[in-house]
Amino acid sequence: MTPAAPAPAAPHSPAPAPADSDRNWVDRRAPAALRPFLRLARADRPIGSWLLLIPCWWSVALALRMQGAAGTPDYVHAAVLLVLFAIGAVAMRGAGCTWNDILDRDIDGLVERTRSRPLPSGQVTLKGAVAFLALQGLAGLVVLLCLPGFAIGVALSSLGLVAVYPLMKRVIWIPQLVLGLTFSWGALMGFAALDEALPAAAFLLYAGSALWVVGYDTIYAHQDREDDAVVGVKSSALLFAGDTRKWLVGLYGAAVVLIGLALAMAAAGPVAWAGLGVFAVHLATQVRRLDIDDRDLCLRLFRSNRDAGLMLFAGLLADALLV
Repeated sequence: MTPAAPAPAAPHSPAPAPADSDRNWVDRRAPAALRPFLRLARADRPIGSWLLLIPCWWSVALALRMQGAAGTPDYVHAAVLLVLFAIGAVAMRGAGCTWNDILDRDIDGLVERTRSRPLPSGQVTLKGAVAFLALQGLAGLVVLLCLPGFAIGVALSSLGLVAVYPLMKRVIWIPQLVLGLTFSWGALMGFAALDEALPAAAFLLYAGSALWVVGYDTIYAHQDREDDAVVGVKSSALLFAGDTRKWLVGLYGAAVVLIGLALAMAAAGPVAWAGLGVFAVHLATQVRRLDIDDRDLCLRLFRSNRDAGLMLFAGLLADALLV
């Protein structure tokens, strides 16, 4: 028997937070009328914005390192890009989540972790979600127009991936691969915006980042694998099942190798390599600690990838500044 979708929340009752959401500033400080829209954009879970932003920052730092090696580092432009990419990541991650929830509103109502999201719980109407999506898209467009023409073209090339990703769980067993290709697009953007070119190092960084995303999102997906099996959507967590740790060794190991090749192509110095080493140790620790039957641990390990990514960024940026 198919579980019934939950009834919409009463108009004056407190809006429930999703099961994997923290009781943070959205619940404590945001005006009540805005809370459902902020949850729709996942403002109550900023981890996604961080994970979208980090490949952008990696790319800026590595491109700056290459400029420094050539004797032409543009520190001011790089600093401006770090800020613009931060704003853009928040706007576009929110837009992506809104688009995902519009497409998945019926499925989300059948999954324990997502049934209290704004659309399936009735806190936001479909028309309101579409309008909010347009508003976030406009914010992203403003950031985009601050970039050089070449970078604008590179950014627009990702829209196909953004559009189809939410549908992939209905089509392929590793939708996380499409997520990786989408979420890692920023690994190209730093080079495109700072140098208006895409050297080999950019594509190696992109490939490594994509495999990193597949790995950490597989960990995240283990929270939903029972519900996914019942609903009939596909997931790498279901495909890998008890072999997830072995797959993570391969995915994370390949990610580190590819990012290392990007560093070599960029003639990175010892500080950058130290950052990659810390990143690799962090990923190995995730694999060692993983218990796919412990949902809380899976969520903590997934979130810890923000710290892993920032450690690598710190190494790349310090290396660029020390040239």
